[in-house]
Amino acid sequence: MKQGAVRMRRRTFLQATGASLATLLARPSWARPSDSRYLKTIGLQLYTLRNQLARDVPRTLKAVADAGYYQVEPMSLVGGERVFTVARDVGLKVTSAMMNWQTLLNPGAKGVPSFAETMEAAAKQKLRFVVFPYVGKGHRETADQLKQLAQRANRAGEVCRKADILLCYHNHSFEFAKLPSGQLRWDVLVKEFDPHLVKFEMDVFWVTIGGMDPVKMLKGLKGRVAQLHLKDLLKGTPTNHDESTVPKDAFQEVGNGIIDWPAVLAAAELAGVTQCHVEQDQSPDPIASIGESLRNLKAL
Repeated sequence: MKQGAVRMRRRTFLQATGASLATLLARPSWARPSDSRYLKTIGLQLYTLRNQLARDVPRTLKAVADAGYYQVEPMSLVGGERVFTVARDVGLKVTSAMMNWQTLLNPGAKGVPSFAETMEAAAKQKLRFVVFPYVGKGHRETADQLKQLAQRANRAGEVCRKADILLCYHNHSFEFAKLPSGQLRWDVLVKEFDPHLVKFEMDVFWVTIGGMDPVKMLKGLKGRVAQLHLKDLLKGTPTNHDESTVPKDAFQEVGNGIIDWPAVLAAAELAGVTQCHVEQDQSPDPIASIGESLRNLKAL
């Protein structure tokens, strides 16, 4: 072989090696989801087991602990004290819980807890995160409505900050539909939320079914996403911006759908996400599903 060709191949090899090294250095400290620090504190959003909890709180939470989860995220902050107590009794941590969405958007309505009650409950439970979980239809159709939501959330987030708690906004897929102006609802919220006062609890399923790329989104929101919800999307499910019309079988166990979990978890670490919670809104056997999701995460 000619000497020039040898030099060329050596240069090509070194360039390729350098590129590979740069790629490795840019990756998080873990190589696989099973090595991810998120598995050490993996949570379960208890909406997954809402029907089971309605029948038997202790047995349901014991099943969560037995499945290998570290913590749970209750779906009700005010009025759900027994879930917190029993969860801790069976060895589950509770660092995050959901508030009533109407507390900010329909304050004073019958049966809706006040924000003061919400904060009192959060302080009592020593939470790190309070999650604003939803925006009902009738409150999300215009840019002005979304701006009003953001203003109220920013004020609430300021109160949370003073109590050493982070307020998080949990998305669905309606945010990724366009307003009449052509602007995405999501873009209005990203712009209007004060990044120091309101963080995101990104639901990867709803981002994906909404037609967006969760990995790109995490990269674009570095420092603004505190938590993730993990559930998978059935292959072939069309884009949908109305959560009430999503087929039940669209919700899959983590690892049984089309979402690239190694890429999502890598992007989450680089974006500064603190912790993750598995959730599956619909399942014919929720107890079996939560175990399968966790096993799949560990085996990816």
